Parts: sequence; C-alpha cells; structure tokens
Amino acid sequence: MKADFRHGELMDRVYRHQAAIYDLTRKYYLLGRDRLIDDLEMAPDAAILEIACGTGRNLIRIGRRYPEAQLYGVDISGAMLRQASKNSSHAAMNWRIRLAKADACAFDPQMTLKRAQFDRIVFSYCLSMIPDWQGALEHAVTMLAPGGRIHIVDFGAQDRLPRWFGGGIRWWLSKFHVAPRPDLGDALHRIAAAHGLQAETRSHCRGYAVIATLRRPAA
Repeated sequence: MKADFRHGELMDRVYRHQAAIYDLTRKYYLLGRDRLIDDLEMAPDAAILEIACGTGRNLIRIGRRYPEAQLYGVDISGAMLRQASKNSSHAAMNWRIRLAKADACAFDPQMTLKRAQFDRIVFSYCLSMIPDWQGALEHAVTMLAPGGRIHIVDFGAQDRLPRWFGGGIRWWLSKFHVAPRPDLGDALHRIAAAHGLQAETRSHCRGYAVIATLRRPAA
C-alpha cells in the first residue's frame, strides 16, 4: 500500500490553527468517545494503538484509567501530533505515549512504533475523515493480536434525528472534510467474515453516532 501524505497536508491546513483549541470545541459533538473507553475492558498492561490519535485526548484518558498500559498513537497530521506531544507532556505522560506520523492505511507498525501487534486498536471519529477508510480498517486487522479488539466510534447515519438537524450537521462537517459512513456496519461485517472476526455495531444517541467493535478470537 502506498502512503498518501497529500491527505496529511490537507489535514495540516484544516487543523494548523485549530489544534490548540480542538478538544475544547469538539467535546460537545464528538459523542461516545468516553463510552468507547469504558468498553475497552483490557488487561492492565495491554498495548493499545489509536489510529489518527489527533491531540492525544483519548490516549491520555486511557492512560489515566490503565496506569500500566502501553500507549501508542499515529496520525497523518504533523500539526495534530505536535499538539498531542504538548498535551501528553502537560499530563506527565510523554514518557508513556509513543507518537508517530503515519498513514492509517499504509504503515509498518514494527518500523514505526517498534511493535507489530496490539491488544486494542481505536478509531475515534476519524474513519469519516480517511479517504480509504475501509483500507484503514483492513490494515488495522493485520495488527490485531489474538483475543484483541478494534473499537470504533464515529458519526452515524442520523436517520432517527430531525431531518433539519441531520442536514445541518452534515453541512457543518463537510466544511472540515468529514463525511459520515452510512455503510460502516456493512463494511465491518464484511471484514469480519473475511478474517474470521466477530463484528458488533450499536447506535448511540438516536443514530447520531455508531459504536462498533471487531473482535479476534483468542488463539
């Protein structure tokens, strides 16, 4: 797979002046992120990778809940990674969180992060921004350890919300190159069937968001 760092340049343009205030402005509509963290249920020393980790917000929260966990994050945006580094230093976790610039669809985890497999892999409101989002999921499957899980939260179809509200949200999201993936559930079940995994999806906040998992059976 060939890395597409043109998308990284686009993300840098979008977030160059927003990275520092991203968490403050997004906390009101990136719903379900803490529910995802609640659902991790992992061993104390598990290795967790967040794809498109952004400002590091989720990794820091996970690190506080699991003090012995091994934390890794990749993002294609240098601007976001710089903010993640600042935030992890402020939280006194810079020594725990290994960050790297990488394309979600095409990086070698051993070369990039010095680790080949992870017990948990997280996609938090990023599949709606990754052009080849199904390729990113397929690539994550190759890094999932036996008994591991991929956890996903992202914008849903919003078909149970008032039409004016859903339309307004989609219009606003398009300004930031965000496109909800209405076929996410179908894609997850297809990937699960192809790789011997178990897929589960559930609606959150009347379809505003989707929370999903891909589970690999233990060896």
